[in-house]
Amino acid sequence: MKIFLDVNIILDFLDTNRVRHDIASQLFKVINLNHYELSISEDMLTNIFYISQDKKQTLRFFKTIQHKWNITHFGKKLVKDAIDLSLEKNLDLEDVLQCLCAKKNSCNVLITNDKKFYDCGIKIQTANEFLDA
Repeated sequence: MKIFLDVNIILDFLDTNRVRHDIASQLFKVINLNHYELSISEDMLTNIFYISQDKKQTLRFFKTIQHKWNITHFGKKLVKDAIDLSLEKNLDLEDVLQCLCAKKNSCNVLITNDKKFYDCGIKIQTANEFLDA
């Protein structure tokens, strides 16, 4: 199974003070036990770094995942499509970019804790929903 993770899942995992830290930790255990393939987009690295409280820990995390996870790019066409969709439907550009990127890279599911995440035609689940499935 190929899984795309949203920024909030990774931040929940990295920051022990976040409300959903324990759920994110469980999620990563299940993912590792099942050897699922993980994907994120390269822009998420800067977003996560900017938001994170512990910059050194975040950089160490990036160093660990860079050879294990798929770190994908958008490309000009995907960016254009996301902008057009966001303008046309008044959507959150970041969500649209992530969803289209997950779809472009043939991910089976996108895991996010954002309840109003844009649906581009792939399965979208919260960490709890994924764990309960």
